[in-house]
Amino acid sequence: MDSAREIENLIYRYAELLDLGDIPAMAALFAEAELVGPDDVVQGAGADTIAMIYDRFVRRYEDGTPSTHHVTTNVIIEIDDGDLEANARSYFTVFQATDELALQPIIAGRYHDKFVKREGAWQFARRKMLPRLVGDMSQHQQGQ
Repeated sequence: MDSAREIENLIYRYAELLDLGDIPAMAALFAEAELVGPDDVVQGAGADTIAMIYDRFVRRYEDGTPSTHHVTTNVIIEIDDGDLEANARSYFTVFQATDELALQPIIAGRYHDKFVKREGAWQFARRKMLPRLVGDMSQHQQGQ
């Protein structure tokens, strides 16, 4: 598999694992990475810290999932000449449906990601989340 496809699969794997409610596995994708807010402030780094952030933020329902469906599109990947570092930009839209919320988009925005290749495998190095449109997040966030 070529590098661009491996990186694209990591981007999609994040969405899949989060929608499944598997926060430990999702956070493991960021074992040596940092999560950055729109203001460039590091929110957390490493799997344990990122799992803790998501555990506190994301509400999960009886089936263990957040009742969401992340759609990631417009993926643009730029790999350096040495095939050891890469940047990617993509769009995300998160849909949610619960007993209290009809199916609807609840947030949309962009990801700006950095990747590094270590021991022959691509890994997240940094994810910056840039929310652009925010809808009804009341059924997604803990404590709402």
